[in-house]
Amino acid sequence: SVHHSVTELNEGITKWAKAWNENPKPFIWTKSADEIFASMQKYLEPIVSPQTSEEGH
Repeated sequence: SVHHSVTELNEGITKWAKAWNENPKPFIWTKSADEIFASMQKYLEPIVSPQTSEEGH
């Protein structure tokens, strides 16, 4: 949703947390760590260049 102030944002977060805590759902991993990292790699490759490696610091 859209929040027009910090107060509205805080109220929204509080309302969501209250509702979540009344009916929590556990987080269940559906992929292995290797699958998640492989998926992340295709997004990170275009923004990571040799100049940003540890050697470049």
